[in-house]
Formats: sequence, structure tokens, C-alpha cells
Amino acid sequence: MGGVGWPFPVLPEGTGSRVAGTVTPLMAWRYCEVSTTVAASSVADRNPNPFRILGRHRSFRIFWIGQTLSLVGSWMQTMAVGWLSLQLSNSAFVVGLVASIGALPIVLFSMHAGALVDRGDRLRIVQITQVVLFVQATVLWLVTLSGHATIALLLALQFVQGLASAVEIPARQSMVIQLVGRDDLQPAIALNSSGFNLARVVGPAIGGVVIGSLGIAWCFGLNAASFGAVLWGLYRIRAARVGAGIAEARVAGHATTGPAVIGVLQGTTASARDGWRYLMRPGHVRDLLILVTVGAVFGGPFLTLLPVMARDHLGLGAGGYGGMLATVGVGGLLAALLVAGPISHRTGKGRVLMGAAVAFPVLLLAFAYTRWLPLSYALLFASGLAMILWNALSNGLLQLMVDERYRGRLMAFYSFAFVGLSQAVGSFAIGALARLFDAPAAIALCALVLLGASLITMRRSTFWTAV
Repeated sequence: MGGVGWPFPVLPEGTGSRVAGTVTPLMAWRYCEVSTTVAASSVADRNPNPFRILGRHRSFRIFWIGQTLSLVGSWMQTMAVGWLSLQLSNSAFVVGLVASIGALPIVLFSMHAGALVDRGDRLRIVQITQVVLFVQATVLWLVTLSGHATIALLLALQFVQGLASAVEIPARQSMVIQLVGRDDLQPAIALNSSGFNLARVVGPAIGGVVIGSLGIAWCFGLNAASFGAVLWGLYRIRAARVGAGIAEARVAGHATTGPAVIGVLQGTTASARDGWRYLMRPGHVRDLLILVTVGAVFGGPFLTLLPVMARDHLGLGAGGYGGMLATVGVGGLLAALLVAGPISHRTGKGRVLMGAAVAFPVLLLAFAYTRWLPLSYALLFASGLAMILWNALSNGLLQLMVDERYRGRLMAFYSFAFVGLSQAVGSFAIGALARLFDAPAAIALCALVLLGASLITMRRSTFWTAV
């Protein structure tokens, strides 16, 4: 679905709509009866089966299937964009630049987009942005197939993807509670993350085969085709009654006159400011958002340098790079299933979150200087496990903490951090560090900053002991 990043996503989707094309917005992402009244048990059962939510909520089941199938294509595109940018430039800095440019619109417009989501029809917003992302993938396929791909054109297409993702991500993520209700929100978010990571396993594996047999352009072509799964899911939910739920004011019904447009822009600007003030009030939400932001900037962008690590330091080709992405995905898939299953019922989720926040940078430090391939794969698996434990729990806990009126703006800030800052700042910075030193040193320096932030948070904040 939309772009991918470090999923984050999760994109995290939990990352994840697809923050397509980079390990940006490369991806987290994604449909059915959306209504503010969800037909489900008011008290979540104690069933440890992580897939129980799919059986309970028909709408969410269709949503999840469509998004997971589409994310396979999204991860193929993410892998292919990284490899294509390396082929065209032979520069780690340019690889980071391509990854970061798609996040620039998310940095600039995400809070306004979140205000729009809180005022409008979330499903309709997702429908429109998915069409834009389909067109972007199709154009990328055609220019690569015809041999006209350049770094400048790649940057332009990534920017278009970022514009659509800036609106799509908060709209999609804030829809989840309308599909499953509050009691099932945490396992639903985790199951979204499991679909994201399942796609991260399957997508790069298929992508490596496609590049070797058909050429890199067909990764983009298959991604464009995968949007059929998303559009199928959106079509299935079109007949249901859809509303913004807690909309402060409906945008629908305004004429497209100049004064009306100016009024909408002024309204979203005021709402964005109000949301920013709410999120930055001292308290648990702010403390967790700060840690999430540091993790997004200094943790997730290690994925941007995986093509460089694969080729220049581990002696691998495109297939090996795909295998590395898939290994991270296997670890993330296991983590997401744990959060959706047994962890969803336990107390002390904050302690699990902080344990993962400390373990993740330690694992990155070890990976940066490992040259024995089996150990590299093991560390990538563990890194994916810790990363998604942290992301999925953070996403779910933040949505449970936030006032319903600010949910769209919360998820806009979340995408601003995990997709926008992670790519626009994190990927650019790690690419620049790799150019100044080398890729292992860049990953290690970022991991040290993240480790310091996690330890300081454990010492100075109490949110992780309260949840």
C-alpha cells in the first residue's frame, strides 16, 4: 500500500502503508466495513492465537489480506529501488539520498495531513492516495523497462510517492480502531505488522529471483500489479457506511471555490497546531514519542545501507541483498506474532518495549563489524525481532494513550517520525556518514546514539513502568 520506510513502518506497521520504494515509507501499510461502531466483544478474550482478530472482524480480515498481498509487491519495489540507485550511481550517499527524498513531503506536510484525516472521510482518502501510488509504480516500471531510468527521475518519482504517503499513512493507520474497536486494537496493530514483515520475507526473496531472471524493471511492474489486491479490498468496503468518527468538521460539502479552499487550509493549519500542542504536553505520550523519534532517525535507516553492506562488505549480489532483507523480515514477523498473541495479554508491555529498545542498537553494533555471513544473518534476524517488538508495542500503546480527537494527528506525527524523519534525516545522514567514513562505521555511530537515548529514557521517564 503506500510507501515503506522502517516500517517501519511498521511502517510500523506497522509500519507500514506501504511506504513504498524505500525502506521508507519503504513500507508500512492498508479495508471493509469501516464504522464507528464495531461488532465485537467488548472485552478481548484470552486466546493466545495471534490470528483470532481475523476471525472476529470480517472487515479487518479483508483489509489485512489485501494489504499483505500488496505489501509483497511494495517490498519488491523497495529492494529494487535501492539496488537500482546503487547501480546507477555506485555511491552509498546517493542510495541514502534516494531513500530520503520520498520522505521530504512527509516531514513538511504530515501534521496538516493528520488534521485533514481527523476532519474527513478516512476511507475515501486512502482510496484516492492508493490510486496515486499505483500510477507512480507504473511509471517507474515503464521508464526502467525502456532504459530511461536516471537518478534525477528516480528522485522525482520517490518525491511523488512521498506526497501520497504523507496523507495515506495517518488515514490508514487511524482507521484500524474503526475496524476492530479499542479492546482489539493492540493485537490488530501487531497483526498488521506481521503482514508487513511476512511481505518483507516474501517480497525480497521473489525480487531477487525476478531481477536475476527478468530484470529489475519487472519488480516495479509486479508491484504495480499488486495494487489490485489493495483496490479489491477497498472495493469490498465501499458499500459499508464510512465516517471519520470523531471529525471536528466535515470537509465534504465545501465547494471548490477559492474562499472555501482557503478556509480548509486555515482550518487544517489551526488543527495541526492544536495537535502539536497536545502531543508535546509533558507526560507519557510525549516521552514515548521522543524515544520513537530518536529510534526512527538513528535505528531504522540501517536498512538503507544494506545494499552497500551486502555488496561491498559481505560479497553478495542482488539475491544476497534480498536474503538479508528477508532475514530481517523473519525476525520482525516473529515479533509481530508475539505481540498479537501472548504479549497482548500480559502486563508489563512497557518493560518489553524498553528491553527491545536497548537490545536493538546493541545488535546493530555487532552487525556493523561482523564479516562471517552466518553470524550476520543471525544478527539481522535478532535485529528485526527487537525492532518490530519496539515498533508494534509503541504504536499500540500510543493509540491507547491518546485522546480520540487527536488520533489522526498522532498517527501523522508517527509517520512524520518513522517515515519522514527516518528517511529525510536518518537515511540522508547515514549515507553522508558512510561517505565520510564507511557503511559499518555509519551504522555503528547511529546505534551508539540510539543506545544512549534508550538508556536515558529508562532512567528519566516512567511511562514504561506504567503500562
